[in-house]
Amino acid sequence: MPPGVNIGGDRARVGDAVIVSGSIGDHGIAVLSQREGLQFETPVASDVAPLNGLVGTTLAASTNVHVLRDPTRGGLATSLNEIAQQSGVGIQIDESKIPVKDGVWGACEMLGFDPLYVANEGKLVAIVAPEDAEKVLTVMRETKYGEQAAIIGEVIAEPEGKVLMKTNIGGTRIVHMLVGEMLPRIC
Repeated sequence: MPPGVNIGGDRARVGDAVIVSGSIGDHGIAVLSQREGLQFETPVASDVAPLNGLVGTTLAASTNVHVLRDPTRGGLATSLNEIAQQSGVGIQIDESKIPVKDGVWGACEMLGFDPLYVANEGKLVAIVAPEDAEKVLTVMRETKYGEQAAIIGEVIAEPEGKVLMKTNIGGTRIVHMLVGEMLPRIC
């Protein structure tokens, strides 16, 4: 981490963009399928990857990266809830913009899981000032581990400490923090 850089969970600001570096849920579903001997029509591989290069590229592109988080345990939903609570803001995401691979989506539907809560091992969430969001997205997409990066939402003022999601059917739902464990500890 370069000196003077602060990317703590308490630094999200209203108007910031929420970026995810790629598809979610790959690792958790891959581990579950191996543990339980499940085979899916579309194979699912773990997303385990080193994030130091992606982090370095992201931070070099902008001094307005406010938060970086690894959405491992509890997945994207839990990470976003932690950030919202630590920063005292709300976060609104758009379901249609969240990258989820077909195999992960199919496995989650079959098993009754929500991909928002499934573990990731090679993804990051970046909360970035709006004026630098497109620049950060562009540099992420130029890296090996950020090719599928997407802006999935924004930081909002209310409801404080909560995450909302615009659903594919036009509604809005609260995305709660994971309670308990969806999958047994995997690493």
